[in-house]
Amino acid sequence: MAIDARDVAAFYGTELGRMTSGLLRQKLLEIWPDAAGQSILGLGFAGPYLQLWRPKARHCVAALPRATKPAAWPPGRASLSCVVEDEALPFADISFDRILLIHGLEQADDARRALREAWRLLKDDGRIAVVVPNRRGLWAYAEHGPFGDGRPFSQGQLARLLGELFFHVERQECALFAPPLHWRANLRAFAAIERAGHRLAPQFAGLNIAEARKDLHAVIPLCRKARGRRVLVDAG
Repeated sequence: MAIDARDVAAFYGTELGRMTSGLLRQKLLEIWPDAAGQSILGLGFAGPYLQLWRPKARHCVAALPRATKPAAWPPGRASLSCVVEDEALPFADISFDRILLIHGLEQADDARRALREAWRLLKDDGRIAVVVPNRRGLWAYAEHGPFGDGRPFSQGQLARLLGELFFHVERQECALFAPPLHWRANLRAFAAIERAGHRLAPQFAGLNIAEARKDLHAVIPLCRKARGRRVLVDAG
């Protein structure tokens, strides 16, 4: 995953970024309204969204992929984030109840291996939420936006990939219909565009979201031994 965390953080500091994060927070809370006592791992650039559950969760950890400019999370406090090798995460098997993958899968060097690692880390009743750019949406082609790099996915492609890797998709959502423009008119109409997009053209959403549970009857595919997993940099 070739993500520059500081660039993504800079986007979320803009008015368009704040509206985008507010929309995604609402969607994620609809999917996971309560995570009391649970262990949650954020992969990609998930720190801002982990704040939704951190007050009641047992653990919240943000694991950023190897990057040139890691960012601490939460800002101004003892860091709960680390920089890792995304295909060899430094956590024990069945360590987490929930995994949030955002700003990550589309940029993974090997998306299948990244999801295998997520499967390994989830407990038997664990769930994963994946947020990716929609290949038919404008955000996947915005050069200066946080979703414009890497491989976008249609809902069908995302569901098939998860299914092939022993996840059972239970819910799919779409979001972010406003164009990736910082124009004042676009910002004023952000909420109205979102409502209209859901009614009139859901296939052109900027993002696809899938929630899946770990398939208890699955078998982990053969892959290289899970040795050498390590934290590369403490982002604090």
